[in-house]
Amino acid sequence: MTAASPWWTPHVHADRRPRLILRNAIAAGTRDWFARRDFVEVDTSALQVSPGNEAHLSAFATEAIGPDGQRQPLYLHTSPEFACKKLLAAGEERIFSLGAVWRNRERGPLHHPEFTMLEWYRVGETYESLMRDCAELVALAAERAGAKRFSFRGREADPFAGPERLSVAEAFMRHAGIDLLATVAADGSTDRAGLHAALVQAGLRTAPDDNWADLFSRVMVEKIEPALGQGRATILFGYPISEAALARPSADDPRTAERFELYCCGIELANAFGELTDPADQRRRFAAEMDEKQRVYGERYPIDEDFLAALAIMPQASGAALGFDRLVMLATGALRIDDVIWTPVAGP
Repeated sequence: MTAASPWWTPHVHADRRPRLILRNAIAAGTRDWFARRDFVEVDTSALQVSPGNEAHLSAFATEAIGPDGQRQPLYLHTSPEFACKKLLAAGEERIFSLGAVWRNRERGPLHHPEFTMLEWYRVGETYESLMRDCAELVALAAERAGAKRFSFRGREADPFAGPERLSVAEAFMRHAGIDLLATVAADGSTDRAGLHAALVQAGLRTAPDDNWADLFSRVMVEKIEPALGQGRATILFGYPISEAALARPSADDPRTAERFELYCCGIELANAFGELTDPADQRRRFAAEMDEKQRVYGERYPIDEDFLAALAIMPQASGAALGFDRLVMLATGALRIDDVIWTPVAGP
């Protein structure tokens, strides 16, 4: 069996290059879009004392060695979020970052260990404003790439159509026949037995050690995500509070949070929040996430105390993170994320 030609082979590069040139055009258009709205582009340090505290995000670990030989553990960031929020605490009001982030344990058609994230924040604005941003950025990518339609694995969407807005509770009922919020109490606590029974009734597989979050994720992956973003993009909003560790509670229902995700052709493109600014509540949520990480993966990441201190003076804001490479994939018709990355990371 012969090995696949590496990306730097001239004939392979010649085949890849048109999409890469379109990637550059989309990036330039994105920067111009933000500049025309008075956003400041920021570059954040990739090395952080904590890579983030979400249970199922895995980071690349390294260490800094000082002139005296002392060693300090550091991580490549999984998102520029902590640094961006420190900048909001410092006084910035509209910022965006378009740069590399790193996530371990991730490789496949839609995942790459190093990828480009577009992240932006609006101080004093609701997360509904980010929904409008997302719709405009999807249309911009299509326009720059000359795409009339987006398609992926048999699913199609009009990138110029306004996104459908669908609550998570509505999605669970529509696509799985499950009353999700019946298993979430007013204080945000969850009923594992109730959700388990609903999955069994819906004919979905379960495992004895599944907790409520595992069951929630199984419905999302198997029933809901494949149905989203067909015909037009979908904005899925109103996540249960337990599934939104960095978002503030919804004003109209304390069981849910100000979190939405953007889907197109069944692909998750963006994740957005009305940002939580209570450091005590954030510490509790981080601790719970790390407890879950310890249970599943046998490890935990440190909490960035500097971040929690900054959170105490951070103004009310909304922020979004969008997988730039995935958007380029849809705009250029690529089938794998490696096809729109200039120099893919070597595989095993």
